[in-house]
Amino acid sequence: MQSIKTKLKVNNYQKTILAKHAGVARHAYNWGLATCIKEYEETKKRPSAITLHKRLVAEVKSVNPWYYEVSKCAPQQALRDLERAFKNFLTIPSRGFPKFKKKVEKTIFI
Repeated sequence: MQSIKTKLKVNNYQKTILAKHAGVARHAYNWGLATCIKEYEETKKRPSAITLHKRLVAEVKSVNPWYYEVSKCAPQQALRDLERAFKNFLTIPSRGFPKFKKKVEKTIFI
């Protein structure tokens, strides 16, 4: 198998849009993880990605208007990724418990 790295040449506007999408996805993931931990402690059940997204729209998007500056797909995918992280943790314990995401400056590669 062969891999190819390609460096994206983006202008300042595109960098800003990419950073906004990454920020919204990180915020949604961290909010979802905190919500899952809290809900599990209270009810011993973990909400699905769909349930989390409905709650996110109702509770978070109205308070944070910057969510509307990006595609709706960014937080949806972040919550799906969180659900997969929990499934991996439960089926493959060596994967470890999902961790909160933090801002990391990286060069963008495809």
